[in-house]
Amino acid sequence: MKILTVLTYYRPHTSGLTIYAERLARAFVQRGHQVTVMTTQYDPSLPREEIMDGVKVIRVPVVARVSKGVLAPTFGFVATKLVWQHDVVQLHLPQFDAPGVAFRARLFGKPAVLTYHCDVQLPMGFFNRFVNFVLDFQNNMAGILANHIVTYTQDYADHSPFLSRYASKLTPILPPVELPVATPEAVSAFAQTNLTHERNPVIGMAARFASEKGVEVLLDAMPAILKKYPKAQVLFAGTYQNVMGEQAYSDRLMPRIHDYEIQGRWKFLGNLDPAQMAAYYPNLDVITVPSLNSTEAFGLVQIEAMINGVPSVPSALPGVRRPVKMHGMGVVSEIGNSESLANAILEVLDNKEKYRGDVPAIKTAYNPDSVAQEYEKLFVKLGAKQ
Repeated sequence: MKILTVLTYYRPHTSGLTIYAERLARAFVQRGHQVTVMTTQYDPSLPREEIMDGVKVIRVPVVARVSKGVLAPTFGFVATKLVWQHDVVQLHLPQFDAPGVAFRARLFGKPAVLTYHCDVQLPMGFFNRFVNFVLDFQNNMAGILANHIVTYTQDYADHSPFLSRYASKLTPILPPVELPVATPEAVSAFAQTNLTHERNPVIGMAARFASEKGVEVLLDAMPAILKKYPKAQVLFAGTYQNVMGEQAYSDRLMPRIHDYEIQGRWKFLGNLDPAQMAAYYPNLDVITVPSLNSTEAFGLVQIEAMINGVPSVPSALPGVRRPVKMHGMGVVSEIGNSESLANAILEVLDNKEKYRGDVPAIKTAYNPDSVAQEYEKLFVKLGAKQ
């Protein structure tokens, strides 16, 4: 099967969406399919075409940025050629260009499947409201034109203004999760480099430093956590400097975080590659996903942590709360409530054995090959050539 995957950002850009797309594309290739990823050349230094893990990546030049998006005038021209050449089109939303690609799929009789990752809620401001309106319109046009829509969980779909419109053509498929296996030596070396004390409680947060991620909720929870565990430390993995559209948010929180850095209570690790993430998780006692709005639909890092035996404390957002509820590995906290977050983290730290979970079963459920098989069944059902 020739599969065309279309999304705005792809590797080396790092986000939950790009990681999902990369894992699924690789799994398709390993199952014998021909996969092309069409994306934007958001960084001019990136090659226009390359092969990554057997996946052909085609990047369309960008002429300008708009908020967190990009403008690529030749996107439609390239899409016309690629849609015609493939058997099925898989689009990752949110994406401004999705309706044009979905229309071409309809025109050429190729099934179009949307993978909807999250609703978009940009920061306050007239311009951002306008961008949000345009993106919502584009997403809805793509929803109308697409043959089918995939979401992570029914819980998120039931609460999403976008997904609730398309219940008749919606299928929940769990996201693909995989990590390399870290050697004991790698885990130990990571600890020696990054942990402040011999064996203090370690709280992980893996995300972009962005307002919707709820960094301030964890920051506000720290005094209560440190009162009981004075040596507790946060290890923050992910981009934390020069995050697009988040400078004001960073400027507001960084002075407080810097105080904790001086005390050895907080450490920024920056972006970690998969091997480094594999060494990161075993050094945690708990991971937290204190996200504040529906731009977070699941929190893939929760599953990455769980397959390493690490419980999670997410906020009670639809979708985000599902991993803990499904697998029993952690405690859900109230959205935006630092006291609730602190209490949930302390509950997990105080009762580690209670939240161990069935790690082998979790690994099986999220194996990328299993996820790719579910997509294959959907593609065939929609009439894609095998």
